[in-house]
Amino acid sequence: MSRFGIVCPKTAEECVYVTDDLRFCVLSERILRVEKCAGGRFVDEPSQAIFCRNFAKPHFNVTENGDKVSVITNSTEFVVDKKTLATACVIDGKRVVPDARKNLGGTARTLDATAGRVKIGQGIMSSNGVAVYDDSKTCLLEEDGSLRLREKGSKDIYVFAFGRDFAGGLREFFSLTGYPPVLPKYALGNWWSRYHAYTAEEYLNLMDEFAAKRVPLTVATVDMDWHIVDNVPKDCKSANPFQGAGWTGYTFEKSLFPDYKAFFAELKKRGLAITLNLHPRDGVRYFEEQYADMARANGIDPATRRTVEFDLTDRKFLESYFDILHHPYEDAGVDFWWIDWQQGTKSKMKNVDPLWMLNHYHFLDAGRSGRTPLILSRYAGIGSHRYPLGFSGDTFVCWKSLQLQPWFTATAANVGYTWWSHDIGGHMFGKGNRELYLRWLQFGVFSPVNRLHSTKKDYYSKEPWLYGEETEALAEKYLRLRHRLLPYLYTANRMTAEHGVPLCRPMYYDYDTVLAYSARDEYMFGNLVAAPVITPAKKSGLAETKVWLPEGEWTNIFTGEKHVGEKLFIERSIPDTMPVYAKAGTIIPLLAGREGNSTQFDELEVLVFKGDGKYILLDEKGSVEFAVRTEGERVVFSIKPSSDCVTKTIKVRFCDLKSPEIVAKNAIGKDADSVTVKCCDTEITATESPVASVGEASAETDENAPKIAAWFAET
Repeated sequence: MSRFGIVCPKTAEECVYVTDDLRFCVLSERILRVEKCAGGRFVDEPSQAIFCRNFAKPHFNVTENGDKVSVITNSTEFVVDKKTLATACVIDGKRVVPDARKNLGGTARTLDATAGRVKIGQGIMSSNGVAVYDDSKTCLLEEDGSLRLREKGSKDIYVFAFGRDFAGGLREFFSLTGYPPVLPKYALGNWWSRYHAYTAEEYLNLMDEFAAKRVPLTVATVDMDWHIVDNVPKDCKSANPFQGAGWTGYTFEKSLFPDYKAFFAELKKRGLAITLNLHPRDGVRYFEEQYADMARANGIDPATRRTVEFDLTDRKFLESYFDILHHPYEDAGVDFWWIDWQQGTKSKMKNVDPLWMLNHYHFLDAGRSGRTPLILSRYAGIGSHRYPLGFSGDTFVCWKSLQLQPWFTATAANVGYTWWSHDIGGHMFGKGNRELYLRWLQFGVFSPVNRLHSTKKDYYSKEPWLYGEETEALAEKYLRLRHRLLPYLYTANRMTAEHGVPLCRPMYYDYDTVLAYSARDEYMFGNLVAAPVITPAKKSGLAETKVWLPEGEWTNIFTGEKHVGEKLFIERSIPDTMPVYAKAGTIIPLLAGREGNSTQFDELEVLVFKGDGKYILLDEKGSVEFAVRTEGERVVFSIKPSSDCVTKTIKVRFCDLKSPEIVAKNAIGKDADSVTVKCCDTEITATESPVASVGEASAETDENAPKIAAWFAET
């Protein structure tokens, strides 16, 4: 198979029914594929959207009655009109039909130049339980990775009858289209990005200033000015009249970066991953350092100075594009590429979006030789979740833009697009509003990706110290919190890739009540409820946020205030706090408070909320299982590390208990079954040794075991 090829398991024969020029593939009890043959054969190859059609073998029966075909599974009856292919479904005894007005929405290609309004496409979830996706216009993927047009007149339709089981439906959708991959840890920390012509010295000094202020960063983004922009020869023009001739480039600007390899090495010393911006539309022109090699690889005599045109449908260009233009920079230190495609949806092949090709081929290439693949790019339709991360474009700096993003981010789960990355703080057209900056940053901390970004003008830039001492202190506090949340975020990342559970998802995924559908501006953030502040404060200095909490007992993790669920209320927040709630029994793993950009889970602090709950922390290697159980006034907390756990120290904080005194201390060796420390009305139990120490006591134990330390503090 080619380096760009994809294998698509075809539907098992026992799950197929053919009549006339129609083929019905029963992909699960709730997913039916209806295919109309054109040109003499049905399609088994993967499409741009669909990668697997053999992930379940449901039991079903088929009957025909005139122009109607009924496919009956254990949970759904699909009734298809043979002429129009219109489908009705019977779910739980009720007949429903796909209705765009009932569709819960998907996402959009970009938020470029938006200020609170965007038209999103249809998703695969619907409030009436049925949705349809028409795959007829996508291209097919050959084994060598090339694209092939479908036969004219063919139809390829997928009917999703998930009812209100959105979480289960999303897992089936991922089985059909491919699961999102695991992101590298660094993608989940704080990113620095700005559209500005930095010199290498300026950029490194800025990174050191963040470090001096104890603000951890994990990703260093260098926007388009890394390459030649202003010094492009006058006879080189852009194919896009709205963009300058220097929009596309592959040669480092020597006046800014005289030694880019040394610059990369310095960023790596600071613990930063590196991404560079790409605008590839104008191909490779004669002034580029890579031009001669690219020209020869594409059958062009370099002496002609003829541009090597950008065309990913051309196999020679596709391969040389990566081998010559990108791999050398990756070998020097570039971890991934920011693909900033803004030039439309047309290519030299009908129905093929260049953005989709860039995302698809870049991601496959990025995963070569066991590398962890990652890109940053815009959404290119159903199936784009396979190519994270999403770049939502250049939004305006205003409250309306912020007000859009929580809903927009969570709703994207309805097409599996779980990793949106926004320009946190907004990109352009604003005046450095301190309150807006802080509230947007707080949302960024509780969003999939926290990428600070802005355009060139100084008052757009997102350094916390540009917004006054009070705002700086609060912003830096939240940036440190984002980094400390890495264990929680990485576990959620693994849960998405392995079990199809999005980090950010609409409230109705977890709670099927009327109010869950109307809670537009809040969302589940793992097992927390987040309702970011998206409006300015009142004259009182307090910002008001309408919050709905589901059933159960909830605690605001910033204020400690408790709420009994199934209610609507107004949360009033000072600038230091925001509405984020933990249900009774919630366990939140954090990195221990420390300086630096390290993403290692060797030292942890675990927040525990009184109640009954379990949590399994997943690391790149190993895991730790936590559990809390409440029996009246007695709380039992247990920790069980895996044999390959790399965590060395765990500090436990009970967030909603008054500070007890430690009245007993004990420690036991690695052969014992448990250790118990009684602290007034609280009992900590670390089960299944090894346990190294509790309180001040110590004992010889397995050197790979985490040390368990109890820390009690009032919220």
